Amino acid sequence: MALEGGMKCVKFLVFFFNFLFWLCGVALIVIGIWVQIDLNKTLIMSSASASGAPIVIIVVGVVIFFVSFFGCCGASKENYCMVTTFAILLTCIFLVEIAAAIAGYIFKDKVRTALQEGLEDAVLKYSNDSLIADAMNELQRKYSCCGAHSYTDWFNVEPFKSNHSVPRSCCWANATMPTCNINPTAATINVQGCADSIEAWLKKHIVIVAAVALGIAFFELLGIVFACCLMKGIRSGYEVM
Repeated sequence: MALEGGMKCVKFLVFFFNFLFWLCGVALIVIGIWVQIDLNKTLIMSSASASGAPIVIIVVGVVIFFVSFFGCCGASKENYCMVTTFAILLTCIFLVEIAAAIAGYIFKDKVRTALQEGLEDAVLKYSNDSLIADAMNELQRKYSCCGAHSYTDWFNVEPFKSNHSVPRSCCWANATMPTCNINPTAATINVQGCADSIEAWLKKHIVIVAAVALGIAFFELLGIVFACCLMKGIRSGYEVM
């Protein structure tokens, strides 16, 4: 039985919000890929728990992407079972996102520790692993930092220990002196540790992620409400028949 009156409006609202869900899913996928690429070198040196974060974001985006299509099909066919399933799935996603946000807040110190340990390990293995050396050099140039906690970290490993030097990637970007990395000072190199620099970068960009997450949560709540209204309308139509 076709919907009438206000339920037709609700039906179109469900379509509209599913389109927004689809955009939110795409946004999460893009953000996840962006974080994965942008922090790729960092994640090589971090634990699996830290490198798994972008993967989780991408997976959630893909799930929302497909659930939105499921909701559109249910609304277009006015199928009570499909709309109910859509509402349940959307509620589950909403609850999972809340749980993930709480877990992220609770374990933020663990992530910070994993990052610091990864950088410390990279400093120790710098001379023995070319992949880590390239990653660390790129990291230090990109974030204008040196060492894990400070440039003095390099004074404890060879070959920098013997001549009191640091990698040339620690030098200022506009440095012209060929020996800027030997007997370094704040005038010739970046003295801040990479752990602090990366953490500052994350804090700066977490606002974008938080804004997207809040927007998604808001639209999900509205979607759940409208889906429930549509379910009621479809069920009422069946009862009239």
